[in-house]
Amino acid sequence: MPIAVTDYNHVRLTVSDIDRSRSFYDSVFGFEVAYAWDPDADEETKKALWFLFGGVIYKFGGGLLGLRPVAPSDDTFAEDRCGLDHLSFTVDTRAALEDAVKTLDELGIAHEGIKDAGPGLSIVEFRDPDNIALELSGPDK
Repeated sequence: MPIAVTDYNHVRLTVSDIDRSRSFYDSVFGFEVAYAWDPDADEETKKALWFLFGGVIYKFGGGLLGLRPVAPSDDTFAEDRCGLDHLSFTVDTRAALEDAVKTLDELGIAHEGIKDAGPGLSIVEFRDPDNIALELSGPDK
């Protein structure tokens, strides 16, 4: 019998520089921080937050997105290797996609503009500081 999954719980991305990545994700998405590692915290707090591995976990929608600083500084993401191809976030309207393009432009983040991705779907593709492929998906009208 198949496993009865109801939703995804979290995705954790490995990054090379947690401060740079936090700055990017904070400025682009503004997600609520659920948990964040504080290197100056007392030992009891560090022990309680061991699962952060020095990173941060954001809460949005029905799930969590974590950033974990483990990648070597000279390593970058490549969707052609085994693992993650890209991470896509949903927006509700075409206007939200258009606003997202403006935000990316204001932040100086390269993107490919809004593209038709099939019946009823439009996307905007861009990359984070570690070259991780990100996408915004929304309606085409």
